[in-house]
Amino acid sequence: MDNAKLVMHERFWELRKDRGLTLEQLEKQTGISKSALGNYEAEGPKDISYCAVVKLAEFYGVTTDYLLGLSAIKNHPNADLNDLHLSDEMIALLKSGKINNRLLCELAVHGDFRRLMVDLEIYVDRIASTHIRDTNAMLKAQRKVVMEREGLDDNELNMRTLELAQADEDDYFAYTIFEDLRPIIRDIREAHRADITTADVDAESPTEKAVCQLESALSYEGSTEEKIVKVLLSQLAIDYDTLTQEEFVTLIGILNKSEHMKKHISKRGKAFAPQRRKRKKR
Repeated sequence: MDNAKLVMHERFWELRKDRGLTLEQLEKQTGISKSALGNYEAEGPKDISYCAVVKLAEFYGVTTDYLLGLSAIKNHPNADLNDLHLSDEMIALLKSGKINNRLLCELAVHGDFRRLMVDLEIYVDRIASTHIRDTNAMLKAQRKVVMEREGLDDNELNMRTLELAQADEDDYFAYTIFEDLRPIIRDIREAHRADITTADVDAESPTEKAVCQLESALSYEGSTEEKIVKVLLSQLAIDYDTLTQEEFVTLIGILNKSEHMKKHISKRGKAFAPQRRKRKKR
């Protein structure tokens, strides 16, 4: 997500689509040829004139750096830091390259981010602390009175209910803030599903593939020797069915030298040659 240069052609395309313009219409309004505009929106190397960049930036109301994919800032190139109310530490962090600034921006501009910040403020400034303590105190007192009056113990249903109704402030806000954050990060992740830096979640991982091969080997209907060979080969990503009879016998001979295999494989010397199932001709 950090390599803004990779999205240059997308910027040209998205800005035009946001205006609802065809290439022909954009050509008429900017004086830039349709073929040149189409080239700007195509992937791969491109030769863009300085005049065209300036003209399109002015037309769309964005910075030239944004148009060329060099910045994520559309139209606030000279924002006053004082207006942003950023601390020196925050400015230093943003300039350090230690965090993903682009991801941080996507998080902050999400529609539900304000709710997250409000709940954080309530927790940090202890705005709800008094209410939670008062509620807990009343429930505790009510529980004590009823227990003494009715002669009930801690494990009686209503008494246990009153006990569980008391809220731990840290636990309550940890859950609340997590529930605020979860839909935000899910939306951001989904928005980047097609990025070249995003892993292909639908592709079978090497571990999953190895497990499938191992399960197939373990369920193989054959002799003990054949099963052992099939399991070992599956872990090496070697197709068992490609072995010749000679290769199989050689492998069994090697395995016979293992102390771990003595209880599974009969030791009959070099002449030992188990009969493998005949494979159907493909």
